[in-house]
Amino acid sequence: MASYNRVILLGNLTRDPELRYISTGTPVCDITLAVNDRRKGPNGDWIEETTFVDVTLWSRTAEVVSEYCSKGSPLFIEGHLKLDTWEKDGKKNYKLRVVGDRMQLLGTRGGGSLASGQGAGGQGASGQGAGGQANRQRPQEQHSGPSYDEADYGPPSDLGAYGVAGVGATSAAGGGSPGGDDIPF
Repeated sequence: MASYNRVILLGNLTRDPELRYISTGTPVCDITLAVNDRRKGPNGDWIEETTFVDVTLWSRTAEVVSEYCSKGSPLFIEGHLKLDTWEKDGKKNYKLRVVGDRMQLLGTRGGGSLASGQGAGGQGASGQGAGGQANRQRPQEQHSGPSYDEADYGPPSDLGAYGVAGVGATSAAGGGSPGGDDIPF
């Protein structure tokens, strides 16, 4: 039987992202997106509902979100569903979350503008590329939720060197642009 596990979200951050590093030094950032839905109710009035979705970002994508986004920032996330299970006090707990494979910044930080051609994987304001922040390690935070295994959550192999789609990736056919992107615009 075929299966397909893909999630596409467009929403706003509910709080400032907090970047942390796992024991291997890999950056990880857990965020929550508020996704709004508007539909007509049975009496013809518009009903607005907000769904809060937990998202885990890894590698350079986690660093970019931490550096450029804050509470209320709009984000586009593409990823897959992952069921976390852990045991606490003899009780099994479950949590469904999205592991972000690709991310696109939709707004700007502090009302400024992004430089032309500089997206989620570009160099940060400090001018550091992929090696800048990734080499610094912070102590791992203690939390009561599930522990992460990078093998289960890590970025897919088709992403570029920075863990962001189209940044540092090349076309699978060997030709094409360094962006590795087949979108015609």
